[in-house]
Amino acid sequence: MRRILLLVSAVLLGLGAVFAPSAWAGSPHFVSVDAQRSGNSLTISGKEAGLGNETSVHIEVSATANCINPGGHGPKAANKQSVNNASDFPVQNGKAVFTLTVTASFQPECSPPMTVTFTNVVVADTAHGVVAKVPGTF
Repeated sequence: MRRILLLVSAVLLGLGAVFAPSAWAGSPHFVSVDAQRSGNSLTISGKEAGLGNETSVHIEVSATANCINPGGHGPKAANKQSVNNASDFPVQNGKAVFTLTVTASFQPECSPPMTVTFTNVVVADTAHGVVAKVPGTF
């Protein structure tokens, strides 16, 4: 009986050693994401947590830039464009703080009285499959 208990204990300890590292890996998620527009640029800032012992994280941002007329009418195909940017950010204590800027450049230029707005803003950590959609128009 004692041998069976020792064998079961050894097996359980072995399984614990095999599966324990996956428990330490973390659970990546965005804690906060904020967007602010300035002219033809949109700056997205945020924080991702649950990254475990990783050294860096790759963040990607995409959005749709629209050139809006003074009447507030939306763009036709020619005066909207997809914009994106990506970079790696260091992870400290399982958390990463990031800031990325996307800039729209229209041809012809979207100049006053027209204004640039940004919609469909998406922030992603593609390595971990974490995505945040930033609601609103900026």
